[in-house]
Amino acid sequence: MGFYSDQVVPRLVNVSCGMSLTRPLRERACAGLHGRVVEIGFGSGLNLPFYPAGVDSVSAVEPADLGWKLARDRLAASRVPVERAGLDGQSLPFPDNTFDCALSTWTMCTIPDAGAALREVRRVLKPGGTLHFVEHGLAPDEKVRRWQHRIDPIQKTVAGGCHLTRDIPALVRNAGFEIRELDTFYEKGTPKAMGALAVGVAVPVPG
Repeated sequence: MGFYSDQVVPRLVNVSCGMSLTRPLRERACAGLHGRVVEIGFGSGLNLPFYPAGVDSVSAVEPADLGWKLARDRLAASRVPVERAGLDGQSLPFPDNTFDCALSTWTMCTIPDAGAALREVRRVLKPGGTLHFVEHGLAPDEKVRRWQHRIDPIQKTVAGGCHLTRDIPALVRNAGFEIRELDTFYEKGTPKAMGALAVGVAVPVPG
């Protein structure tokens, strides 16, 4: 699994998450980003073309060396300075209240402890900062959920630990965020079990 995780999964993610149908969703998630941004699960830099003009810098958290290498051309073309600044979303190497915004796209399905990662994001966001996300997870329909639970073990093996059964809005709220914007729907052109999406913006709850 070491070779598969290190050399195969990042290439699969680069292709599957780089399909044209994801681009409007990435643009939507990136809308409103500004100032200093931390991106959890930077991958191969697929969000780079969608950073708005108000973004000053991006601290990229990405564990896969190959993912970072695959981002090389996108990084060279980016007008926004990007630094690979961390390897583990569950333990961010930044002081409290560092960032204006955080971004997570198709990431919380794979992080072993997504709750811990979201609590870390909350810690490093400034008061009033925003978390922008687009994630796939638990479907709203029971019939689809049953299929998700059936195929989840296969999905985790093939897709580098990716889960289909995580309740993303609940994870965000339980980590101390208030969700200000949320849209849940099935992604067109994707099987429902794989394409139950949540797109939203959340802010840390004070205290």
